[in-house]
Amino acid sequence: MKVAIIGTGFLARTRVRCWRRVFGVSIELVVAARDRAKAEAFARAHQLQSVCTIDELLADRSVLLVDLCVANRAHRELCLRAAAAGKHVLCTKPLTVYSGQDLDERATAAEVATVPRATMLARAVEDAEAMVAACTRAGTQLFYGENWCFAPAIVRAEALASASGSAINEMRGWESHSGSHSAYARDWRHTGGGALLRLGAHPIGTMLWLKQREGERLHGRATRVNTVTAEVRESSDPTQSGSSVATQPESWGACTLKFDDGSVGVAYGSDHMLGGMQSHLTLLGGAFRFECALSPIDTLRAYAPRDGVFGNESIMEKVDGHAGWSTPIPDEGWGSGQQGLVQSVAETLSRGEAAVCDGALGAEVVRVVYAAYLSAAEGRRIAL
Repeated sequence: MKVAIIGTGFLARTRVRCWRRVFGVSIELVVAARDRAKAEAFARAHQLQSVCTIDELLADRSVLLVDLCVANRAHRELCLRAAAAGKHVLCTKPLTVYSGQDLDERATAAEVATVPRATMLARAVEDAEAMVAACTRAGTQLFYGENWCFAPAIVRAEALASASGSAINEMRGWESHSGSHSAYARDWRHTGGGALLRLGAHPIGTMLWLKQREGERLHGRATRVNTVTAEVRESSDPTQSGSSVATQPESWGACTLKFDDGSVGVAYGSDHMLGGMQSHLTLLGGAFRFECALSPIDTLRAYAPRDGVFGNESIMEKVDGHAGWSTPIPDEGWGSGQQGLVQSVAETLSRGEAAVCDGALGAEVVRVVYAAYLSAAEGRRIAL
């Protein structure tokens, strides 16, 4: 199975490691980027033999799947081009964003940031639905890359919840750390939002996925979100703000989701947490309680008297040094669900099955997140 990764950043590096460990399906990797020199440098760093431009990739009939590891604003364009070339697409979260696509291309970050949130909602959803429709027309699959749905803790919790016969009544989920790896994260034109979008999309997407599957299992139809209420804020801390607070995406955002079966979910994302990543999901049902810790995971604790003791080894994402006590994650790709995600995609395509997490889920996450932005801007509950 020939898989083409488009992009050369943090996510692309993660995906290379995970694709190489897929079992049961033979994977051939190729990397592509708009800048061929960047693709060649990435290939050398990761011992990849095959490099191409995006145009060359799309013309290569042997490429079965395109793995989009690019800026949010590029998702729609590349997805539509890949679908038109007859290729399946794996798109990381969020599926689409509002990045000023209806403004003049010279629009500033401030001009994009001040667009009414109702307009953002409409345009982002329009792009998401266009991606789903393009893949449907082409007869290809659009995989939504929500890795939390494949995290071992969440996979096991979902299986136990199913076995219990009980419904989830309440969910609480969050991802927090000290800020994005990306230099573009503080710019509306590239990311289309802040912490609620970049981080909160993980628990939001997982909650929607769990309730859809539960509804189909218990009632024969997916359980959906009815209303969204949210608040967001930008830090006034000068060490965290690189430009005007008024025009930056938020550094903290939280939303409450009410589902049509009466259950609720509370999700938030935050850039205010030092000391590493914290990713967690709590599930409360009539017959169970699950605490799903994606990070940190304390199966291993380590102590080092000074930084650099462990060489270049990573402790966990967002932990910069080794000194003192830490909780090294035994396998970050496995624990976060990234490994399970690509394994599922490979198996699904090899067996001719339907995606476990598809573009329709991604489009619904986009709808919920931008409804949350609208709620925060207008101070009211938004009905979906």
